[in-house]
Amino acid sequence: MAYNFEDQGKKPFVDNIEGMTLENENFRTTIWTGKKLQVTLMTIQPGDDIGLEKHEGIDQFLRVEQGEGLCQMGSTKKNLDFEKKVKADDAIIVPADTWHNVTNNGKKPLKIYSIYAGPDHKKGTVHETHEDAENDPNEE
Repeated sequence: MAYNFEDQGKKPFVDNIEGMTLENENFRTTIWTGKKLQVTLMTIQPGDDIGLEKHEGIDQFLRVEQGEGLCQMGSTKKNLDFEKKVKADDAIIVPADTWHNVTNNGKKPLKIYSIYAGPDHKKGTVHETHEDAENDPNEE
């Protein structure tokens, strides 16, 4: 099925989030950005990760649609005292101001969708690769 991966923010939106997540090939694709919510799709290649990060004042929900990995969270960069294996159909909830990372330790791409409450990326953000995300001046 052909999906529209353009950011549809602030417009009504209905689509197959699982299908969109599985079809997305970019490291990050922002598909909806509103005033208090943002939805992104992610494809993490085997051996790669989301990147250790924390979102100031922003709670985050992630759902794994394909693959397997390791989720780590903690109060500081060096104290990731929460670790849990994740797989398809698992949900990850990251409290605001919590350091976190998800690493793909499987053999196929890890396909995730993420909901930020409020937005964390510039509207329409697309990062084809993890390196693109790291080098984006709009990302912290």
